[in-house]
Amino acid sequence: MTTEAPQFSGAALAEYRAILGRYPERRAALLPTLWLAQREFGWLSPPVLEYVAQLMELPLAWVTATASFYTMYWKQPPGRWHLQVCRTLPCALRGAEGIRAAVEERLGIRSGEKTADGRFSLEEVECLASCDTAPVLQVNNTEYHESLTVERTLALIDRLAST
Repeated sequence: MTTEAPQFSGAALAEYRAILGRYPERRAALLPTLWLAQREFGWLSPPVLEYVAQLMELPLAWVTATASFYTMYWKQPPGRWHLQVCRTLPCALRGAEGIRAAVEERLGIRSGEKTADGRFSLEEVECLASCDTAPVLQVNNTEYHESLTVERTLALIDRLAST
């Protein structure tokens, strides 16, 4: 069985060209191009990273290191609801460990795993830059839930599970 190498759709390729036009150097367009690739392919698999490196004429090691550094880029297929729990000091001091443990218990998974039905995935991440409202959980890279308690976190999971 052969798998076709990933390629941007026509619309994504046009968007990529527009992105390039906003930056003085090709390399500077890497972060928005990785966002585009993640949106287009769902996550940044090794073949997708290779495609981005070739497309941008950048070393694969540079592209991979950049994608690996940022928690906003998914290196494995996420669940429908990808939960990211901040683990840095302000969140840790305000109960992030209890939040993570409650999520793991409710969903029956550990950090880095996905539920059997593919609806939820869980990841511990570095700072989500909302230290004044710790502890923080982010859903699908877009939705912050701040000043969490275990009860509020479990209510959030129940709400997501019902959609």
